[in-house]
Amino acid sequence: MSTILKILVLPLSLLIMCMGIVTILGGHITPGGGFQGGAMIASGIIFCVIVYGLKDNPLDLSHNFMSAIESIGALLYILLGLAGLVFAGSFLYNIGVDLSNIVPANIQCIFNYPDITYAGIIPYLNIAVGLKVAIGLSVIVITFMQFKPHNKIENE
Repeated sequence: MSTILKILVLPLSLLIMCMGIVTILGGHITPGGGFQGGAMIASGIIFCVIVYGLKDNPLDLSHNFMSAIESIGALLYILLGLAGLVFAGSFLYNIGVDLSNIVPANIQCIFNYPDITYAGIIPYLNIAVGLKVAIGLSVIVITFMQFKPHNKIENE
């Protein structure tokens, strides 16, 4: 790739990833959320991988690191769902904003604070989904870039 691309891609990728983080964190009060923000973060990672290649990529994302981040996202989602199941009787019940008064007060106060824009466990779910989507989409492109073309065997 050209030198101009290599100079501009890293700052632009970081900017795109920061916008993805803002989209994830504000997803409970604005359009967007975990999936959209995760796709934005993945696009920043993919942008760097395509321009720099897998070996010279400044975002040194190892397999173990990406696997750990994706696992953290999955575990967070499952644990939040199980918290709703344990304390309210239904998976992914929003225990922070308990409209049915099912959750005990001492558990509800963990996820609740007095703010008009608060959405209970929804921001935490957005973070979990954002982690899964960002790493999942990035891994797909990285895997495709690792394939090497096969040489055609000519019949004699």
